[in-house]
Amino acid sequence: MDKARVVTIFLSVVRAGSFSQAAVESGMTPQAVSKAVRQLEEHLGVRLFHRTTRKLSLTEEGARLSELADPGLRLLDEALDQVQNSRRDAEGVIRVSAPTSVGNLLLMPLVQKFQERYPNIHFDFLLDDRFTDLVAERVDIGFRTGKEPQRNLVARRLGDIVLQIYAAPSYLEKHGKPKNLAELRRHRCTGFRHPNNGRLSPWMLTVDGATVYQEMPAVVSFNTMEAEVAAVQAGIGIGQLVVYSARELVAAGKLTPILPRFNSVYGGLYMYYPQRTQMPQRVRHFIDFIIGELRVMPI
Repeated sequence: MDKARVVTIFLSVVRAGSFSQAAVESGMTPQAVSKAVRQLEEHLGVRLFHRTTRKLSLTEEGARLSELADPGLRLLDEALDQVQNSRRDAEGVIRVSAPTSVGNLLLMPLVQKFQERYPNIHFDFLLDDRFTDLVAERVDIGFRTGKEPQRNLVARRLGDIVLQIYAAPSYLEKHGKPKNLAELRRHRCTGFRHPNNGRLSPWMLTVDGATVYQEMPAVVSFNTMEAEVAAVQAGIGIGQLVVYSARELVAAGKLTPILPRFNSVYGGLYMYYPQRTQMPQRVRHFIDFIIGELRVMPI
């Protein structure tokens, strides 16, 4: 016996005042309604209604069951309505996973802009450089760099991750601007040390249409992108940074792009999520917003 179903039918009879009217409102036959109530009575071992050909009334046990069960059913209906409405309402929490640098340097400014449009949508960020299992971590949307996720996910390539060489105006004023690769190698440069293997990463440059990997003399090296950006901004040296990490600093005049002919593509930025259907409206809003914003700006 489906207890939730027969209790629901019982309460529909109480509200309608008759088996026939409850059947009409429930889209059932009077016989099916009567059978369901009879099953509930047999399960409980008590009569729930006094029945006559002209009148229907609750027994003491029936009145008690109605009093106890009706509020619970109403709460259940409200819970189901709230969950269903979450697909339509622009409110609630979006749980996002991303590499640390992508979260801090690319997504934070976009989240600020998004929340100006949707102030009732909140975020819970999980920043980690490993690949995140969306189901295990209860994540709505994930971001990753490099190659496309190969698991059973919907993945959208948002664009190329472009590497650009930058220097602070204060550095260029003091040391001058290099005109070619030979001059660049004589300048003070920053480096990025891969956090997984501890090795200093060579600069990835486009030279005569081909990608080359050039070892650069680093006067200071870091294992986080944020720290290297701060060092270049401080004028410690020239650095090769991803475009999204330096965009706001360039706009503010705190960093200057140099030698653009050496720009190279490191890989792609991907957004991934479990499925396209039955998606809460708040998540759909954020996905559409990210696609729209990154369509008009380099990554």
